[in-house]
Amino acid sequence: MTSVQDHWSYDKLIPSDLDIGHAAIEELMNALGSAAWEGSDLFRIHMAIEEAVVNAIEHGNKRDANKSVHIVFHVGTDKVTMSIKDQGAGFDHQNVADPTEDERVDQPRGRGVMLMRELMSEVHYNELGNHVTLVKFKSPPAEPE
Repeated sequence: MTSVQDHWSYDKLIPSDLDIGHAAIEELMNALGSAAWEGSDLFRIHMAIEEAVVNAIEHGNKRDANKSVHIVFHVGTDKVTMSIKDQGAGFDHQNVADPTEDERVDQPRGRGVMLMRELMSEVHYNELGNHVTLVKFKSPPAEPE
């Protein structure tokens, strides 16, 4: 890990363990706070990265202790990039069922992918679907009323 005044990076291979995944997310959130990220941006980032890390551990690696998740974070003053790669078989991210359709409202599948797309500035998957990159640009300051 490196830390500079206007930039922070994190690059670790973690086991498929939710507690360790949450600890990585906590480090990210602390770095964002130190870089003056706030408000709805922090909320959006936290929700999206939580989905990405949990999906990698639970759905990608199926909590297999012999598999790991590669997590890379880059925090700047105006942009954060988060990369999560699991060792699972991947999924077809282009054909995820819409979880807001009436017949799917009570089914949990697809909500995380939809949330990440709604909350982030950019979401990119590799072809296999086992590596997601999330990008969030800092929102402009609110206009005083």
